[in-house]
Amino acid sequence: MCKSDAFHDEIGNDHIGTSDYTPLRADAFDKTDEEKIESIKANVEQILTTLGMDLTDDSLKGTPNRVAKMFVKEIFGGLNPAKKPSSSTFDNKYKYGEMLVEKNIVVYSTCEHHLLPIVGRAHVAYISKGNVVGLSKMNRIVDYYAKRPQVQERLTIQVVDELKRVLGTEDVACVIDAKHLCVNSRGIRDIESSTVTAEFSGAFKNEMTRREFLDYIKLDTQF
Repeated sequence: MCKSDAFHDEIGNDHIGTSDYTPLRADAFDKTDEEKIESIKANVEQILTTLGMDLTDDSLKGTPNRVAKMFVKEIFGGLNPAKKPSSSTFDNKYKYGEMLVEKNIVVYSTCEHHLLPIVGRAHVAYISKGNVVGLSKMNRIVDYYAKRPQVQERLTIQVVDELKRVLGTEDVACVIDAKHLCVNSRGIRDIESSTVTAEFSGAFKNEMTRREFLDYIKLDTQF
């Protein structure tokens, strides 16, 4: 193994992120979704064949196509800007001036180091400066940025940055608590550990405001 490969293996095995933006090539969208599916399908066929799998078996025949469609249409669909949630907002006519918290948003993402699942919960809050968004918009923003090869730190930052842009306020916070199957199912194989990341902006950098948000997250809301 060359020094470069060893270095990049170390970064991936230690789950170190190298940028706060999703690293995309300039030609990322030159191919249509269908062209990408055909290309990925051929690559998956090669991987499975190299591993010694018999792709004439009824159970495996459709696997390359299923995986390719899943990559493009589902778990990496957040790479496509056309799928970005619309950014419509509404006037805060009822003058609600406290923080709004959307907690326990389900996160399904994929670790960009080993392409294994990241599964957890996101908790998002903002304080309106005159605009509000529909509650489901916060879930959709989390889902959009989660559906791409990710590192959890970047996902947390991207959710906050997008809500700041949409709402026109700096007062946004996000906490994500998630399990990484690249830690749980391989390497150290620690099935109990989870990773917590947080991004606090504007008023949430104030200790009392941040504490209020964290206290809301701990509330028992089981029905």
